[in-house]
Amino acid sequence: MLIGRKIWKNECGGTVAGLTSWNEGENFASLGIGHFIWYPAGVRGPFEESFPKLIRYAEQRGAKLPGVLPGPDVAACPWRSRTEFLAAESSAEMKQLRIFLTDTIDLQADFMVMRLRESLPKMLSVAPPDERAAIERQFDRVASSALGSYALIDYVNFKGEGVLMTERYHGRGWGLLQVLEAMSGAGGSSVVVNEFANSAGAVLRARVANSPPARNEARWLRGWLSRVATYRNP
Repeated sequence: MLIGRKIWKNECGGTVAGLTSWNEGENFASLGIGHFIWYPAGVRGPFEESFPKLIRYAEQRGAKLPGVLPGPDVAACPWRSRTEFLAAESSAEMKQLRIFLTDTIDLQADFMVMRLRESLPKMLSVAPPDERAAIERQFDRVASSALGSYALIDYVNFKGEGVLMTERYHGRGWGLLQVLEAMSGAGGSSVVVNEFANSAGAVLRARVANSPPARNEARWLRGWLSRVATYRNP
């Protein structure tokens, strides 16, 4: 719950209103404490859709779904654009969705922990064989402390595992895999979180530098780096 609340603060300032968002320039809704992606019908993008997976997980754990979420085979996002989404901000459906998301903070945090557990095999499966031992060693270093575990859970939810070819600019990804690949230290928990934060910052700067100019990703970099700074030892 502590990690879940920190991620909620990172994504939407810890506000209930922030649990249902649609960012300018995006073609999907961002929902929950992790701003899980939900695409409208017929719309897809380079980023992995995670909200339907969260809903299936929540129902398996016994959560009661609101009417706007009809079941484990969650339909596409019912709002087809950011304009429609914002117009429905005070609708009964949106209020139901916010209540559901507020009541399932613990399940959303559990879902993100599950995603982290599943991330290491995914990353190792796509990494060059001669780099796999080093990647696993760096993963274990970061995971050796509570702050490091938070950093891993937050980053993989924030920017993904880094295994999808669609989540790359000019062949360079920005996920957890790329952050771990750039690490080479061997120190303990007192230094590893700062090393992880440094690597994450470099990866995110490279993403912005390689991004299509039309996306204007530089506008987000300051916030991204502020988020990564929460991984550091005080």
